[in-house]
Amino acid sequence: MELLELSEDNYIQMFKRPLNIPSSGIRLTTSFLFLLCFVLGSSQTSVASAQADPPHFHYLISFPDPESHCLNLELQISNWEQDTIRLKLPNWMPGYYQMMDYAKDLEHILCRDQNGDSLPVDRINENTWTISGVSNRSFVVSYTVRTRRQFVATNYVDQEHAYLVPGNTFLYAEGHLQTPVSVKINKPSQWDGITTGLEAVIGNSDQFMASDFDRLYDCPILIGDLEELPSFKVEGIEHRFIGYRLGSFNRLLFMENLEKAVQAAVEIIGEIPYEQYTFIAIGPGFGGIEHLNNTTVSFDGSRLNSPEGMDRMMSFLTHEYFHHYNVKRIRPFELGPFDYDRENRTNLLWVAEGFTVYYEALILKRAGLIDAETFLSHFNAELNTLENDPGRFHQSLAQASYNTWEDGPFGDGGTGPDRSISVYNKGAILAMLLDLEIRFLTRNRKSLDDVLRELYRKYYKGKKRGFTDAEFQQLCEEVAGSSLTDLFEYVYTTKEFEYEKYLNQAGLAMERQRDGTNENIQILRIKPQVNPGPLQAAIFSSWSGELSIKSNTEK
Repeated sequence: MELLELSEDNYIQMFKRPLNIPSSGIRLTTSFLFLLCFVLGSSQTSVASAQADPPHFHYLISFPDPESHCLNLELQISNWEQDTIRLKLPNWMPGYYQMMDYAKDLEHILCRDQNGDSLPVDRINENTWTISGVSNRSFVVSYTVRTRRQFVATNYVDQEHAYLVPGNTFLYAEGHLQTPVSVKINKPSQWDGITTGLEAVIGNSDQFMASDFDRLYDCPILIGDLEELPSFKVEGIEHRFIGYRLGSFNRLLFMENLEKAVQAAVEIIGEIPYEQYTFIAIGPGFGGIEHLNNTTVSFDGSRLNSPEGMDRMMSFLTHEYFHHYNVKRIRPFELGPFDYDRENRTNLLWVAEGFTVYYEALILKRAGLIDAETFLSHFNAELNTLENDPGRFHQSLAQASYNTWEDGPFGDGGTGPDRSISVYNKGAILAMLLDLEIRFLTRNRKSLDDVLRELYRKYYKGKKRGFTDAEFQQLCEEVAGSSLTDLFEYVYTTKEFEYEKYLNQAGLAMERQRDGTNENIQILRIKPQVNPGPLQAAIFSSWSGELSIKSNTEK
């Protein structure tokens, strides 16, 4: 196809109002075919040639009054063949397993065709609208999104910046989640930066494209007066850190530590599956959400000005980064392709979240960012949270995973009698015991690392899908070379962990005592044994990266 020139005059003529396109126009290439939405409807020849093409979806985002905490959107659609289109807004976002009711934020939805004539828009349920009489027409759906809360899983706009969660922002056409989509952002002049995991249109810093809506919904957008720290490369791949109101901290030390953590994480799987990765810091607050080539994180650099604060931040960022492997690619079967209307329930969030918590400490220790004491204290913290949670007597890990949509990610949050647990801490402890058991059964030749690598190879790369409950257990047993039935009982029942059995395999012991001020609270601590056997010492050394534990044959 020949190159086409799209000028501002073309836009004004077709849509009866300007769309803030630079007066020089936009030059489009065949590699960005779906940006030609309305040009293809501007002549009989173009319309005829477009009939065999899929529909084209192009969004225009603007912020006419940021102080109102609102953003305006125009969804420009062309080459739609059916008489009716059904538009939907997701009810949740992948990575945050709660129903968010994003549609409550959508206001003033209107539709007009290429002649500027209004078309009726009917709302048929909480998150679905239908528009009729659009067959073979070009038309624009405009609406406003009101923002209410600064949070990693919701949109927020103020006079200084905007953070956009795609599921909270972009309508999709039912049945067309796999259709390419493009986005143009008209930002206020005082906002000098845009960062997102979306692919940028070459030569246009404010235009982006996605291969489908799943990819669009995986890429939040941060706009404002942003700061980018010096990037680093791992295995030749660039890793960036860009954020809003980063605060005061040692930027050089921070990026050096982050590079070490990323390098250690990459070495576990042995492959980098993205072309660039971006840490997107959205400002002070709490929470982070993982994506395929980026993560959005609440970030306040002033909290890094102590060794403890730096350790906590590195653990947090390592967790969100490692998720691009474990849950975005190594994933339970139910977590993709997504149904954005309802809960996507799985019994395996304890693998997605708990294993990622477990690997935080392993990665930081292997990167040389924490010492042995801090390494063990990471597990002690998870252990004590679990053992002082009465919910463990009532809910299994599989149940906690399945019910996270009602109970929340950390259990019931103290609402009523505690009959639930967190997949984060119990999943992390089970990951540790499983890792030690595999090392013991294979005489330290295999570990949980091998399980993750095989899941990545067999299901993500080979079968291009997630794994089922049975497939996960089967693969663990294949790596271990033995049945793991006893360990997997801890997944599906409320059976209490037999800590001493598994810790002993790595030359570790469990110390228990009661809290001096509250006898109902127990304090547990994992510590190395004094004289472990040769295999125990070898397992401890390879697991922890420490050489200080001595076996009773090495005196």
